[in-house]
Amino acid sequence: MLYQLYEAQRSLMEPFSDFAQAASKLYGHGAVWGNMPMAQRMAAGYELMYRLGKDYEKPKFSIESVKVNGDDVVIHEAIALDKPFCELRRFKRFTDDPDTLKILKSQPVVLIVAPLSGHYATLLRDTVRTMLQGHKVYITDWKNARLVPLSEGEFHLDDYIHYVQDFIRLLQAEYGNCHVMSVCQPTVPVLAAVALMASKGETLPLTMTMMGGPIDARKSPTAVNNLATTKGFDWFENNVIYPVPQGFPGEGRRVYPGFLQHTGFVAMNPDRHATSHYDYFKDLMKGDDASAEAHRKFYDEYNAVLDMDADYYLDTIKTVFQDFSLVNGNWDVKNADGELERVRPQDIRTTALLTVEGELDDISGSGQTQAAHDLCTGIAANQREHYEAKGAGHYGIFSGRRWRDLVYPKVQKFIAAHDEAQHRALAKPSVDAEDTVKPVQTGAKPSVKPVTKAIAKPAVKPTGKPAATVRQPKAMAASASKSKVRAGTRAR
Repeated sequence: MLYQLYEAQRSLMEPFSDFAQAASKLYGHGAVWGNMPMAQRMAAGYELMYRLGKDYEKPKFSIESVKVNGDDVVIHEAIALDKPFCELRRFKRFTDDPDTLKILKSQPVVLIVAPLSGHYATLLRDTVRTMLQGHKVYITDWKNARLVPLSEGEFHLDDYIHYVQDFIRLLQAEYGNCHVMSVCQPTVPVLAAVALMASKGETLPLTMTMMGGPIDARKSPTAVNNLATTKGFDWFENNVIYPVPQGFPGEGRRVYPGFLQHTGFVAMNPDRHATSHYDYFKDLMKGDDASAEAHRKFYDEYNAVLDMDADYYLDTIKTVFQDFSLVNGNWDVKNADGELERVRPQDIRTTALLTVEGELDDISGSGQTQAAHDLCTGIAANQREHYEAKGAGHYGIFSGRRWRDLVYPKVQKFIAAHDEAQHRALAKPSVDAEDTVKPVQTGAKPSVKPVTKAIAKPAVKPTGKPAATVRQPKAMAASASKSKVRAGTRAR
């Protein structure tokens, strides 16, 4: 009933939130009642009420351009592969400058595996924007489980691992090889995915970059770890798992609701959030638009949460935070044929490993990510590095000033040091884009159960206004895309 009660409360609050938004504009500067006594205070109060009561939808990446070689490069966001529980999203770069184009084509391909832990992949917007300056970038954009119909089947931690493997194979088929970067929660399934590929003799990614993840959650336990260890598995199943109510495509699917996850986030630092909202009220009173807008951007992202499939969530609690199966060496993953395969990180030999931790991380404690080096004994010592970002908290290692100034240069240098030339079997690539999009032919057997039927779909499906037409004949595409992209670049 909790989910139904939450939805009823949200529906009840919606008209009051809309009223507060309208009232804040009525009392705003230059509005109807803007010159009345206390008008600015009234406008600020109603604006805060609106922000506290509104429903936060999934944000957009909204990355339109980045600087490469001092040039503005246009970004076209597209879906490279659509699966029932995840979209592999690509940020393709376009330019009409020959020198910049040559740089774009030579840069490494990076798969960023975003966390499936309550927030959307857009939380890594700054990560993606920064990485686009020196890399071809793909990211896993996990779907809200309440929007996935029951007919699409179950989704377990094992399926997460198979998804990662399919994405790696797709990029390897397209570019020859790739680099993998995991942030927070996915460090564990990414390590498992690569280890299983290694055990079967498959081609492995050139590098793995693991940032702030619970490889060994026993080390320096945080509040997140303590909750998982002090509560039994049955407690989680009986207290935080609810069916999706009517009115959503995933009606009846058992999920860990996003609003419960969000409540837990806020409960970890209630004073900090209360202070932040009060400061927002004062900024509105003072007319400090820059600070107020920064507050809005942060909470637009922070308050937008998704539901996680119950099977996946409970598997993660048990495997990662209670049984510590990865570090204990007894983790078995079910393959596409229903057979169990043991996860053996020591079988990884040809993939270089970089681990990154934040000095002040209160989500994944010190040493939890570094523990990957103790498991990947097959990787030569000169192919493994660890970096601790001084003064950085959990979010600071992938977003903000410390990410851009401290962590990214380290990641960029590490990937470049272990990159190999990417060879494409293309007669004449587009003169405007970093490469030519083509249908995916992995040649590999789909590794996920019935939910992987989307593996045979075309490699790219535009999601917004395209910067170039990717399905035209080569001669037409080169001419059309060149003129469109040049116009878009000049406009910026």
